Amino acid sequence: MKLTRRPITILLTDDDEEDLQMTLEALRESRLGNDLRTTRDGEELMDYLFHRGRYADPSDSPTPGLIPLDLNMPKKDGREALAEIKANSELRQIPVIVLTTSKAEEDIFRSYDLGVNSFITKPVTFAGLVEAMRVLSQYWFEIVNLPDGQSPASA
Repeated sequence: MKLTRRPITILLTDDDEEDLQMTLEALRESRLGNDLRTTRDGEELMDYLFHRGRYADPSDSPTPGLIPLDLNMPKKDGREALAEIKANSELRQIPVIVLTTSKAEEDIFRSYDLGVNSFITKPVTFAGLVEAMRVLSQYWFEIVNLPDGQSPASA
């Protein structure tokens, strides 16, 4: 039986345009072939996930298989969005990775208490970010089996 990799949608949420672009570029540099989508804050993320407003058409806003999420954002921050995602029976199975500049123990503990799947502090160099995205991609898209048809490997 041969396993083949099937792309899934990654929904990156970060309010800092420079961080967002660097992370997208790092994901591309790591040769990730997945569909990359972005939102700028927790409210926009929830609109995307619940197909509200400009995300009303599900074909334009496919359910993500992974959500890298910044913590510190305007409107609804990452902690609030994470709590809402993990409290919803239709969304809670989507893996969420906190990807932030924070190293605060309180942020780490609270994120895991809210149900985050991983907590990653953004590396300070672009090369470090590319390596982190390469390892993240390998783990989430080649090793892990995701639920409900979201698995990156299929027979």
